Amino acid sequence: MTKRYDAVIIGGGHNGLVCAFYLARAGLKVRILERRHVVGGAAVTEEFHPGFRNSTASYTVSLLRPKVIADMKLHDRGFRIIERTISNFFPFPDTYLTLGGGTARTQAQFARFSQKDADAYPAYDAALEKVAQVLRDLALKTPPNVGGGLRALLAGAAQGWPVAKMGIEQQRDLLDIFTKSARDFLGGWFEDDHVQSAFAFDAVVGNYAGVSTPGSAYVLLHHVFGEVNGKYGAWGHSVGGMGAITQAMAHACLEAGVEISLDAPVAKLLTEGGKVAGVRLESGEEVAAKTVAANVGPALLYRQMVDSSDLPADFNRRIAGFKTGSGTFRMNVALSELPDFSVLRGKDKAEHHTAGIIIAPGMDYMDQAFIDAQQHGWSKQPIVEMKLPTTVDDSLAPPGQHIASLFCQQFAPTLPDGRSWDDAREEVADLIIDTVTAHAPNFKASVIARQIHSPLDLERKFGLIGGDIFHGAMGLDQLWAARPVLGHGDYRGPIKGLYMCGSGTHPGGGVTGAPGHNAAHEILRDRSLVGRMFG
Repeated sequence: MTKRYDAVIIGGGHNGLVCAFYLARAGLKVRILERRHVVGGAAVTEEFHPGFRNSTASYTVSLLRPKVIADMKLHDRGFRIIERTISNFFPFPDTYLTLGGGTARTQAQFARFSQKDADAYPAYDAALEKVAQVLRDLALKTPPNVGGGLRALLAGAAQGWPVAKMGIEQQRDLLDIFTKSARDFLGGWFEDDHVQSAFAFDAVVGNYAGVSTPGSAYVLLHHVFGEVNGKYGAWGHSVGGMGAITQAMAHACLEAGVEISLDAPVAKLLTEGGKVAGVRLESGEEVAAKTVAANVGPALLYRQMVDSSDLPADFNRRIAGFKTGSGTFRMNVALSELPDFSVLRGKDKAEHHTAGIIIAPGMDYMDQAFIDAQQHGWSKQPIVEMKLPTTVDDSLAPPGQHIASLFCQQFAPTLPDGRSWDDAREEVADLIIDTVTAHAPNFKASVIARQIHSPLDLERKFGLIGGDIFHGAMGLDQLWAARPVLGHGDYRGPIKGLYMCGSGTHPGGGVTGAPGHNAAHEILRDRSLVGRMFG
């Protein structure tokens, strides 16, 4: 006998958990269907070598919305974030730069390279913060649906009002960020390559593009609108790894009455009379529900789980062109000791070991990495961000040993000449290890074990099409009301009863909880309208 629910959530990632929580709290009978053996999606903590655990995909936190944290009472469930003393450490061939630790300290670092840049920094920081605040205000609001009549018009006006109230200088900054390359945008503020590089890295994180690619400045902004423990723009480490966050969310869901099914991959969306009827699992089991919220990316949902005959022709054409592929290669490494950097010596834990360690020495280096990836499939000199979580959370490895998260950029989602990532993954992993070792000579010899996630591995394991950590590119054509497709930016799919609650919707990628929160709001709004009409 087919089980019936008020709502079914496809995918138990963090946004699916958030959406389910709000629906269940409102009294709905909700079931989450998760294809893996654990909830959390890409925000999980797993053992990748005996005694060594890590956040195996998503690895650091900032963007999770405070309202979600409060509503789900995550602090009461063990949620704890350790802030970075300094945000980032940048080793260059013959020097280094640190970012963070307060305005005066950052200015002192910049002054080593350019007094002009040191003097410009406070104004730059203030300008970026004003624009970031617009994103924070919009994150938990549903974009206006083009063609949605008076309601959409009013919503658009309301969401545009904070921008209209900005001074002309701030409006110019906003336009620059949404249209310019990171190189052009940063070049308008700073003159030194070291200083520009320290900011430009954020523009290529999860963005298969160079720092000279138009529109790359926006991704820079997307990574600074978060906050940790009430401090804007800060990043931190979740004690117990990212899985501690999603496990706390799962407990909140269970307490609210959500049913969570693991090892339950969904094969197809079921429809009847042009409306959602439920889903069919790969096992053949059918689950009935008039509301289905998909926490998988639009490319996976509409290309594999929904029959094209159930979708409008124009929607099919546009979703076929939905851009995915974040250029990401992800590794987790077990270490016998901490890296000893040539430009800042020492294997004993020091402040720079607790920061994000960024190997991206120069604007040209970052652009060349993208050019290489386009021509060859991967960068000959990759961009690497390394985090050493055990420097702040020693529960993740045996005593005296460490783990490293290696988050690497500029790797083509699909390799040229018909090559498979299965054939190239080990070669590329060696290249990444060598890239780090060029800056920390003891690194390669300290590696005990490694876990590799190529773009193809990320797709297979986490359902990220093209290995896209954001569920879709974060270009201007796929943002806000146009994410994923103009006319469906309000979390409602083109089939009645189908909703989207993942990072392929506004405000996009990262562990924010915002899509899950907003989609649940729209589902409850629609149910309320139906209740008033027919109740």
